[in-house]
Amino acid sequence: MAAVVLAAALAAGCAGPGGRPDGGPVPTASPAATPAGGSPLAVKIDNVPAARPQTGLDAADVVYVEQVEGGLSRLMAVYASRLPEVVGPVRSARESDLELLRQFDRPYLAFSGAQRALLPLIDRAPVRPEPPDRASGAYYRDSARSAPHDLCLRPARLLRSAPGQGALTTGFRYGPAPSGGTPVASRTVRYPAARFTFTWSAPRHGWLITTDGTPTVTTDGPRPAPPTVVVQYVGIHDSPYHDVLGNPTPFTETVGSGRAEVLRDGRSYAATWSRPAADGGTAFTGPDGEPLDFAAGQVWVVFARAR
Repeated sequence: MAAVVLAAALAAGCAGPGGRPDGGPVPTASPAATPAGGSPLAVKIDNVPAARPQTGLDAADVVYVEQVEGGLSRLMAVYASRLPEVVGPVRSARESDLELLRQFDRPYLAFSGAQRALLPLIDRAPVRPEPPDRASGAYYRDSARSAPHDLCLRPARLLRSAPGQGALTTGFRYGPAPSGGTPVASRTVRYPAARFTFTWSAPRHGWLITTDGTPTVTTDGPRPAPPTVVVQYVGIHDSPYHDVLGNPTPFTETVGSGRAEVLRDGRSYAATWSRPAADGGTAFTGPDGEPLDFAAGQVWVVFARAR
């Protein structure tokens, strides 16, 4: 099968979702029918400064934040309730993604490529890999951006329709705010070379995001303000893989249990997370052992190194 997908492998540029900047037609992929079980779409999204602002981020049901090489961050956005017209910029997959995505029913995985040694693992994983070399008509290059931060996806060319919330087999529970908690105006999570600050906005009833000191915005919608933010403390260790500069690729352990912090309604709640098996979702409980409900709407999960 085709190996690593490189930035130069596709024709450059796209003035917008309607077609190529030269006016030529964009080939279309045949969208797969949404299976009865409900397979969501997971998209690996770039998050370095040159990739911002992103497109389609506010439409995701869940956004996972993970550490990658050099202490930088990358996002995994999961779409089930609705599909935005465009998502991007799309970047490469990591080994951690395969464990994270096993909780879903064979999710579609949109990514720009992967290290050659990782490609066989992706093919064997219970996901539906959809890189550009398999679904070229679903991707285009944004001429306003520079490579490799210019690859964008049209989700409707992979799925005929959104599978619905039933495809979100995350294990999350939603409901009224629990009692207790501590009032908090903002919370900052730091990686070695990235940081995120979540600031409570009562008018938006959500947490406004600042990335590396800059407000997180999108090109096509309102500024993301997830009603629930989870800081999930996990094991992070070096994997067998490296980037082109020789930096080891971190592996984020999302199976197991540990400490967490849940932010909702302007308050912080101490929690414990538990995911006994990779094919199941993650449960969050409060200090009393009772399930801790999230607020309805988008959820951001930030994987932070356990202390």
